[in-house]
Amino acid sequence: FRSGILSKSKPLSLEEVEVAPPKAHEVRIKIVATAVCHTDAYTLSGADPEGCFPVILGHEGAGIVESVGEGVTKVKPGDTVIPLYIPQCGECKFCKNPKTNLCQKIRITQGKGLMPDGTSRFTCKGKQIYHFMGTSTFSEYTVVADISVAKIDAAAPLDKVCLLGCGISTGYGAAVNTAKVEPGSTCAVFGLGGVGLAVIMGCKIAGASRIIGIDLNKDKYAKAKEFGATECMSPQDFKKPIQEVLVEMTDGGVDYSFECIGNVGVMRAALEACHKGWGVSVIVGVAAAGQEISTRPFQLVTGRTWKGTAFGGWKSVDNVPKLVTDYMSKKIKVDEFVTHTLPFDKINEAFELMHTGKR
Repeated sequence: FRSGILSKSKPLSLEEVEVAPPKAHEVRIKIVATAVCHTDAYTLSGADPEGCFPVILGHEGAGIVESVGEGVTKVKPGDTVIPLYIPQCGECKFCKNPKTNLCQKIRITQGKGLMPDGTSRFTCKGKQIYHFMGTSTFSEYTVVADISVAKIDAAAPLDKVCLLGCGISTGYGAAVNTAKVEPGSTCAVFGLGGVGLAVIMGCKIAGASRIIGIDLNKDKYAKAKEFGATECMSPQDFKKPIQEVLVEMTDGGVDYSFECIGNVGVMRAALEACHKGWGVSVIVGVAAAGQEISTRPFQLVTGRTWKGTAFGGWKSVDNVPKLVTDYMSKKIKVDEFVTHTLPFDKINEAFELMHTGKR
């Protein structure tokens, strides 16, 4: 089968790979559609210290179950599924705690680019290829753990709902689960890429009355307004730091802010743009390894809250099928996030489009 294989700091190369049959509690999936995400690009760049090479990237995908290993009961061949980079085993203390979605059952092996038994299902020209984020969707076939798969509505268009495997779910959940945006509130969203747009959508659905989009790229403003932003601005248009501008224009600060870039300086600005006494800032973007956030402790002493979110706080196996249903019933947007659809062999072109912001 064909896969996009990555060697460190080089473009993806399309190679023929052998995808072994699923072992016990594993599922082999025929990937029908996959999306590209900045997390893939971060590892592709060679900057990710946890990156294992050579590797098959990709973590936003959708497909059809081709075969299952011994002991798999939740899915069967022919089922329509979305692979999950945050699994849900239902048994670990994280799964049993309603406060988190961070299942740890296969965390250690997944971080090493391996299946739960410590081996890989991918080989190319006789050499082992690593898995990525437990999903590896840049492949015509992939193998995942059975706790890393959500069965979804068979009628769902896979070239659209693959986005619910990461970006849209992450941003939407950041607003409705992590921040718990309230009706009538004022929100600021830093970074108007796919995740930022999903945050805006979540804020609007939650009833926010004012949603301020912030991005250096003004070409993104029209799309942000389509999703529900009431106004958009660029920090480059002001002499003052953007947090001061926001505090002034919102009578003391926003109720909720979201950092959707992965820039620690912007994370500070997002916190300091929050209202004294009750403002909540959510870190959604993933910063480069080794970077640290800073602010004055008085910002927190005086009532601001700093939070973070992964996959929007959704317990994955339970909620991804519901998110697909919400899309099918037009409660949430998905189609509008898709800007380009390319054949698999143009995958490097997809990364170039993402980096230029033309998406």
